Amino acid sequence: MDEDLKTSAKGKILSIRDLPTLPKVLGEVSKLVENPNTTIEAIAKVISRDQVLSAKVLKMVNSPVYGFPGRISSIQHSLVLLGINVIRGVIISTSVFDIMAKAMEGLWEHSVGCALATGLIARKAGLKDPEEYSVCGLLHDLGKVVAAVQLPELHKAVGETVRSQDLRWLEAEKAVLGFGHDRINSWLAEHWHLPPTIKEAIGSHHYPERAQLYPMHAAAVHLGDFVVRVFEYGSGGDDQAVPLSPQVLKTLNIKFSDLDSVLDSFAENLSEVSGVNFAPEDAMASGGKA
Repeated sequence: MDEDLKTSAKGKILSIRDLPTLPKVLGEVSKLVENPNTTIEAIAKVISRDQVLSAKVLKMVNSPVYGFPGRISSIQHSLVLLGINVIRGVIISTSVFDIMAKAMEGLWEHSVGCALATGLIARKAGLKDPEEYSVCGLLHDLGKVVAAVQLPELHKAVGETVRSQDLRWLEAEKAVLGFGHDRINSWLAEHWHLPPTIKEAIGSHHYPERAQLYPMHAAAVHLGDFVVRVFEYGSGGDDQAVPLSPQVLKTLNIKFSDLDSVLDSFAENLSEVSGVNFAPEDAMASGGKA
């Protein structure tokens, strides 16, 4: 792909402010977060004004993904237990759910599965704030969704390249777009002012050894993506296994044998995580279609 086309593609990706599914609530929350005098109560009040979004957020945070299944009764309680970075990530993911479901069949399930696996890995590795690792897993393929919306013809060409040449989605993206969804993730994270931990995790999850500031986050998402593909839960757009970076286990300070308990826990929670798919009435209430 020539540089002009590549630049044009990047420009279209970065006009994501036009995406109708990103709620105004997110902008309001971001402004509140920047004010050091803002209370959790004030942030919860803004999110709670959007009843459909609140219902979706509560459904997600009460799933096994975040380690508090069925125990969180309000947005304020969610913020206290999980923190604003996690809730912001959940708002983004639940807001693009309708688009995600239409853009790529099985991508939502793959993303939720990766969130669960990443959180389990973070807990196994004894990492602080495993919930934030989960949200990194949840958002790791966001670039695929945005590419599907902003560059539908090129996105379609990526899918055709995957099928005709039996490539991984990332390889097909690079062949067609000149860059992969990991690069789009980095642009989005910057554009949406996401926390640096999330930015590096979703931008480096395919090549975690490149992560400079938060290698643990990138390594956990990389391994989470590997686990969810082992189970073939959902779809990342191709049916190729993710090559496991040899550095990952060393970075996380866990052994290959430690993965047994992660895989067992993942299998145990899979049916409950499947239930996170939002009911059709939720989607209709938000004006979309599941």
